[in-house]
Amino acid sequence: MPQQIAVVTGAGSGIGRAVAVELAAAGMQLVLAGRRADPLRATAEAAARAEGAAGRPVVVPTDVTDPAAVDALFAETAERFGRLDLLFNNAGTFGAPTPVEDLSVADWRAVVDLNLTGAFLCAQAAFRLMKAQEPQGGRIINNGSISAHVPRPHSVAYTATKHAVTGLTKALSLDGRPYRIACGQIDVGNAATDMTAAMGTGVRQADGRIAAEPTMDVADVARTVRHMAQLPLEANVQFATVMATAMPYIGRG
Repeated sequence: MPQQIAVVTGAGSGIGRAVAVELAAAGMQLVLAGRRADPLRATAEAAARAEGAAGRPVVVPTDVTDPAAVDALFAETAERFGRLDLLFNNAGTFGAPTPVEDLSVADWRAVVDLNLTGAFLCAQAAFRLMKAQEPQGGRIINNGSISAHVPRPHSVAYTATKHAVTGLTKALSLDGRPYRIACGQIDVGNAATDMTAAMGTGVRQADGRIAAEPTMDVADVARTVRHMAQLPLEANVQFATVMATAMPYIGRG
């Protein structure tokens, strides 16, 4: 099988870094995207050391909210490797927890721009490349969230965007059928990363209490993405939920 080419956004930390290392271990050639060059280089170093890694990842600092930057990212991918087999559409932000009535329009737009518009721009660019290449096709995996199903308190922007990512996933799945472009979504709950560091000390619950929540190893998320990514294009994990077993999701509220 020819080596697969994969773009990972939000690759400088957290789930993006873990997934990049796992995909490198699967022998994929990676293009790492994110706003900050230094964390991307650190991810590239970790991925290059992974057992099974077949090449050093390419680092392309990218603001996924900028259409020109996204176009440049995928143009460089095409120029270097001639094709794209996988996009892990991962860049995102929670934003500061804020009551609905206090959320500024600027803060709302910042979350929407990154979580939704950024995901769309990257998916659109990947779709164009996958449709035009020979052989045609590829796979897009969107990073949704438990919040694509149920909200946390004071998370209106994040929750709205993650519900919208589910719609993006479904639309891409439908529109990609004629071109062998598969699209799935992974919804993650309480993976242990810098973004979820507060879980251990306490976060607001639906009833207003502050309580600690269990977390899980982010490597388990990465292994799930690898499984989704390595399926033949004739098969697709449409939606996968991977969560800390005892977190307050089932029965939340």
